[in-house]
Amino acid sequence: MKFGFDIDDTLINLREHAFTIYNKKLNKNVPSEVFHALQRVEIHEPFGLSNEEGSQMWKSSLEEIYYTDCPPFPNAVETLQELERKGHEIYYITARPKEHGERTKKWMKEQGFPVRDDRFFYGMQDHEKVQIIKELKLDYYFDDKAEVLDTLTHDSLKVFVRDQSYNRHLQYPRILNWTDLHEILKKELE
Repeated sequence: MKFGFDIDDTLINLREHAFTIYNKKLNKNVPSEVFHALQRVEIHEPFGLSNEEGSQMWKSSLEEIYYTDCPPFPNAVETLQELERKGHEIYYITARPKEHGERTKKWMKEQGFPVRDDRFFYGMQDHEKVQIIKELKLDYYFDDKAEVLDTLTHDSLKVFVRDQSYNRHLQYPRILNWTDLHEILKKELE
């Protein structure tokens, strides 16, 4: 089977990692409970930043956010390694900017994710992600963003949302922990 995965906030805990970096850079101590209550993807508001300031903070921090010690979500690496061992095809489809694509691929490999160069797509807008997902004829796709998931409605593709505070309104099957995928697939394949 073919499995497609978004990376940021689906396989790796990028926004919470960035939240920690913002606390350090801005010399603040905004508690993680505030992060876990955010109702939007952007993380700048608890720091008193305007949308413009938040956008600038994100852009100026990308190097540190993307390539320091951002943790994969628990069991994400092991779950994908097991899928690969069982002979499934694993695709990564990320909207990370083109200039970060190759380094992101290398970083993912260093974290232990099973990455093949020909199955790693980056540098696109959300609507382009949707097009690639459809062209790949995936069986399963996992993402955190409504903007992507809500446009993937065709019969053969099963979509799942990686649980985040800003996507709890979505009515898709939800991944709380990557170990849940084993049980979901058992039920799906019965």
